[in-house]
Amino acid sequence: MTISIAHQDATASAGQTMAILTTAIAPVVWGSTYYVATAFLPQGYPLTVAMLRALPAGLLLLAIVRTLPTGIWWGRALILGALNFSFFWAMLFVSAYRLPGGVAATVGAIQPLIVIALARLMLGRAVRPLAVIAGLGGVAGIALLVLTPKAALDWTGIAAGLAGAASMASGTVLSRRWQPPVSPLTFTAWQLTAGGLLLVPVALWLEPALPTPSLANVLGVAWLGLVGAALTCILWFRGLSRIEPSAVSSLALLSPVVATLLGWLLLDQGLSPLQFGGFVLVVASVWLSQRAAQPRQTRR
Repeated sequence: MTISIAHQDATASAGQTMAILTTAIAPVVWGSTYYVATAFLPQGYPLTVAMLRALPAGLLLLAIVRTLPTGIWWGRALILGALNFSFFWAMLFVSAYRLPGGVAATVGAIQPLIVIALARLMLGRAVRPLAVIAGLGGVAGIALLVLTPKAALDWTGIAAGLAGAASMASGTVLSRRWQPPVSPLTFTAWQLTAGGLLLVPVALWLEPALPTPSLANVLGVAWLGLVGAALTCILWFRGLSRIEPSAVSSLALLSPVVATLLGWLLLDQGLSPLQFGGFVLVVASVWLSQRAAQPRQTRR
């Protein structure tokens, strides 16, 4: 009996580790967004690019799964599409345009702490001190990694950054609470399509028409849509169905880490000792978050 229980624990632990690693692929890929947007996409069309990132990917996945929402899931898909994509991306771009990148990333790093609070209110999850410490460490690590002495504050940008973090946090917790009766692939198709459709009128109203796209533009949108949205969101929502929301949210801190490393490797952006310290602190906070989310071992 003891051997059987130990074997089950080992199997569950291995499965949890694999779920964490596959889910972490999503924010790692998202970290390439800044480089791809800078090197491959036309500047000045953030909402249009966000729409092109979400809608074609969502429609492609819908064509594959051939399953539409039913009943209450029409409304839920619309809400989750808005929280996880439309409103989140809109606030993200407002924050990015009004704040230096480092300030925007630091404000967004508060998302895991918001998830902890919402998971307590909406899911009844206990607030674990280790998870809070990890969340605070993540904010500090991102600040060391991306903030500069010349970083300026803009209260509208900060409010937008906080609103975006709260939107994504709410979408993360609700995605766990509203477990869909479909696969992660179908769930992702619903949300991406809804989020993209909601962005269409906003992009048409606020931004001019795109110029004739170049091959680089097409490749950039294809990467952000097919890989940076469709594939990664499938992995993200699949992980969210298996891992605690606070642990999943902490993995998002890997995005600015990857973005900074790509800037260092591909754009000749230097890294200071403080930034290396921030890198270590972020990785440590992600590890602590995963530890905090693990269930206590059954006592024998």
